[in-house]
Amino acid sequence: MWFINLSFLNSFAQLGLPADTCAVLDRLGFTTPTPIQEQAIPLLLENDPTDFLGLAQTGTGKTAAFGLPLLGLVAEDVRETQALIMAPTRELSQQTAQQLKTFAQDNPIMNIEVVYGGAPITKQIQALKRPTQIVVATPGRLLDLIKRKAISLDSVRYLVLDEADEMLNMGFKEDIDEILSHIPDERAIWLFSATMAPDIRRIVKTYMKDPKEVAVNTVQKTNTDITHQYVVTKAANKLAAIRRFMDIQPDMRGIMFCRTKMETQQIADKLGNLGYGVEPLHGDLNQNQRDAAMRRFKSRSMQLLIATDVAARGIDVNDLTHVFHHTLPDQLESYTHRSGRTGRAGNKGISLVFLGPREQRRLKELERRIQVSFKAVEVPSLSSIRAARISHWANLIINTNVDPQSEEILAQVADRFTDLTKEEILQRLITTQLDHLQLPSDEDENLNESRKKEKENTKGRDFAGSSAREDDGEDTHRYFINVGTMDGATMGDLLHFLADISNLKQKHFTDVSLMKNCAYFSISSELDKGLSDKFEGVEVDGRAIRVNRDDDGPKRARGGGGKKPWSKGGGKPGGPRGKGSRGPKGSR
Repeated sequence: MWFINLSFLNSFAQLGLPADTCAVLDRLGFTTPTPIQEQAIPLLLENDPTDFLGLAQTGTGKTAAFGLPLLGLVAEDVRETQALIMAPTRELSQQTAQQLKTFAQDNPIMNIEVVYGGAPITKQIQALKRPTQIVVATPGRLLDLIKRKAISLDSVRYLVLDEADEMLNMGFKEDIDEILSHIPDERAIWLFSATMAPDIRRIVKTYMKDPKEVAVNTVQKTNTDITHQYVVTKAANKLAAIRRFMDIQPDMRGIMFCRTKMETQQIADKLGNLGYGVEPLHGDLNQNQRDAAMRRFKSRSMQLLIATDVAARGIDVNDLTHVFHHTLPDQLESYTHRSGRTGRAGNKGISLVFLGPREQRRLKELERRIQVSFKAVEVPSLSSIRAARISHWANLIINTNVDPQSEEILAQVADRFTDLTKEEILQRLITTQLDHLQLPSDEDENLNESRKKEKENTKGRDFAGSSAREDDGEDTHRYFINVGTMDGATMGDLLHFLADISNLKQKHFTDVSLMKNCAYFSISSELDKGLSDKFEGVEVDGRAIRVNRDDDGPKRARGGGGKKPWSKGGGKPGGPRGKGSRGPKGSR
């Protein structure tokens, strides 16, 4: 591999881009390239064709780093698709396509189409019938179009894998392999990733030849514009604590991350029913619902967007004041991506973690790994919420423009207040306002839990399983199982299977996160003794099932291929099976 340093180039005009492209960039206000753009653009233009590996964190300008060279290399007078850009989510695909169209606004012949799941495929098929030089796609929808013979990749000369590590984390490894089999061998692969994970190395070794490499900020640096904070409160009090932070800062605008789609929807429903300006964003929403939520969020008509990590990928909003973490993520990189949503464009931001009483070891490990210091803060008390709301009400009164009609009305009622002093009138107004605050009467004044010193030494432990989980004060452990939705499993199937093999009840498996090629769950430390051993020898269609503590086993495993052991209809697996058996059988 090569490492290129072209830091002496200090403007887009010097990077080798065509004059018309530079003119567009000038109109758009782009004057100085970012480090990844400064190094990647001339390298890609001068060494065409070449395989390329770009290592840079999210938010460093990677889209322009590959998009601008593509627009210079792709021939607009050729009808066939010459460049394919793959991205992990719908939102990122849409944003990438829109940014490329903006860069190509002076070239009416250049056609860029975006295809993704959740939108009518017939419209996308119709759009692809036009001469299309560049296609931006999510892996699943692209495979669907390939199977329908609605798109041909025979003329693709450039394949861009954007956010490649995230695509692999989401379980798209097999999809990427399948798509690459439909692209000519004589092509250039441009891979962009925030990390050099083992699966990224596999792609480089398998599909790329002597790739040139640019590495920019590969070690995550602390964003000094982000203040990292945490509160400690019981799981049962987390929603109330979140409400209080929203109440005491009515001008806040942020994203709260949850681990599961169900959790995301439930919290959004509860807050919405209480009158808070919130919207959910998760994979079970259709595209129209997702687009509507994002429009309301960007128009500042809501206070908090509640999202899963996957659904929030590709969201680009620069003026967020807060990022809330309802629960810490399983993967270290996810915290970095989450918190990086605030503190952008020179603005200050707060990343606030809601911890259970027994989760503080995980926070210490996170501090060590990303080299930041978390500051402990208190959940606001009811009295402080009351004072904040009254202060906000007083500011509204002070800043209200006086209606001319008020003088006439005042003359009619003024004599009714002659026996009251100004202070007495204000006291009565404040009392009236307090009656309308609707503060909960059944909540404790103080929702904070004590921050106990940690007894366990966490040095050297993996973040994803560095401590017990918290569930209403109960000590729990986090586990991994190599079964996911690509095996045909539903949440009900998984819970039934876990209970079936372990001889425990389904209710003992909590905080379940079902992903494409694996799942995570938590279980009380009092019940998990020998849990992994119970799954030894259990197979599903000849594939060994593995259940590991998340800190002593693999974080990822291949999903099952071929036959799916559970039906899409959610059929339950069979009864208990001993070691060496085939494991659960779906209601096929």
